[in-house]
Amino acid sequence: MVDQGNRVGPDSNIVFDYDAELRRYHQRLRDAIDVAPDDDVLDIGCGAGQTTRDAARFAVRGSALGVDASSVMVARARRLGAAEGLHNVRFEQADAQVHPFPPAHFTLAISRFGTMFFADPVEALTNIGHALLPGARLVQLVWQDSSRQEWVAAIHRALVDRDPPVPIAGAGPFSLADPATVDGILTTAGFTDVRITDVCEPIYYGADPDGAIDAVLVLRMVSDLLVQLDADETERALERLRVVMAAHSTTGGVWFDSRAWLITARR
Repeated sequence: MVDQGNRVGPDSNIVFDYDAELRRYHQRLRDAIDVAPDDDVLDIGCGAGQTTRDAARFAVRGSALGVDASSVMVARARRLGAAEGLHNVRFEQADAQVHPFPPAHFTLAISRFGTMFFADPVEALTNIGHALLPGARLVQLVWQDSSRQEWVAAIHRALVDRDPPVPIAGAGPFSLADPATVDGILTTAGFTDVRITDVCEPIYYGADPDGAIDAVLVLRMVSDLLVQLDADETERALERLRVVMAAHSTTGGVWFDSRAWLITARR
């Protein structure tokens, strides 16, 4: 679904199509990163590698490295990169918080909703910063507060017939929702010129309501709620979910409103 932290598990064989879901945000990020031909790009939380491969196509005299904690996603990214014949892209299964990146190597770091899940964001961003050349840019997308995400409330209400709880502080999809927190983390980690821009784009769940339901059923956000229900409650919950998906269905698929921050900074 919406973020890579909502996978069934870091090594699950079930892979949600984040690239389809985030297609509108992908374009916004691609416009913002402005990869140069000589760039060496680090993609944090790369998932199936769409953003990494895009960067590699522009960095024709440089390279792109995508890292992700999920071996399943990294394996998929490698297959897709090989299928596209990209020779300047590679992928590693790694925790960017502690991974020994080559120091002062990359000219650009990017992330599409992949930096919200660090146990210690200051340590993680400091580690990433050490991998960047002086003056290198960091460009990332993170989610705004859950109260600004239509998909959160709509799906939660459909499944358990009540509003979602306030997110617990700590690592998670909305851990970087507060601009002041983001500024503090990046500044402490050694970044400067922090800029935070409001971005509003819809996210995609599937071509039709049935497809959208099939997609979200593999997500931890959904499975954690459904496991609490008995068979009759589950049937009613899925019917409510079908109604919600139908209400958000258009000729172009099932879409929900969402809001993110586009964050840029320099090392």
